[in-house]
Amino acid sequence: MRRVEEADVATLVEVLVRAFDDDPIAHYFFRGPNRHRRGLRRFFDVQMRREYVATGEAWTTDDLAGAALWSPPGRPRPGLRDLVRLLPLVGDLLGVGRDALDVARLLTDVERARPAEPHWYLGVLGTDPPRQGRGVGSALLGAVLPRVDEEGRPTYLETSKEENIAFYARHGFAVTGEIDAAHGGPRLWLMWREPRAPAS
Repeated sequence: MRRVEEADVATLVEVLVRAFDDDPIAHYFFRGPNRHRRGLRRFFDVQMRREYVATGEAWTTDDLAGAALWSPPGRPRPGLRDLVRLLPLVGDLLGVGRDALDVARLLTDVERARPAEPHWYLGVLGTDPPRQGRGVGSALLGAVLPRVDEEGRPTYLETSKEENIAFYARHGFAVTGEIDAAHGGPRLWLMWREPRAPAS
């Protein structure tokens, strides 16, 4: 495992686009076949370049088979102004009217639900589909979780794929809440992990 470098971003954006191609929230954000992949591509590019790579807490494998994007404790929590700033970056892809309002409402609900206690936040974990099920995701988590445990810090994430719950549970996460998107949209499961005591 190693930290993501600027030269890796373009390749990893495509890896994450493929990894999230069947993600319910991705389809809710970017509706319609013409918007979906373009929206994901721009979203991950913006997130990686402006948020995660800059913190030094973006991790990948030597062969760029996946990525884990973390926000450490102490980073300011996004507020409504920050969410409003994000929308124009992908506004041409989100659409207008109710679609955009639904996305804005969901983003606001997600941020309101985020715990106030200082924690590490796993914003994105994705593995290239041909490599899924081969331990890449677990290895990417393993690049950060031991250090988090040493710090005695909890971790937090959201997932919209129910089958991911068991995967994260194996790494110590537990479901603490749910958010249902408007108008029959997908459900988000909120997951929290208490730090593990060092093995004796």
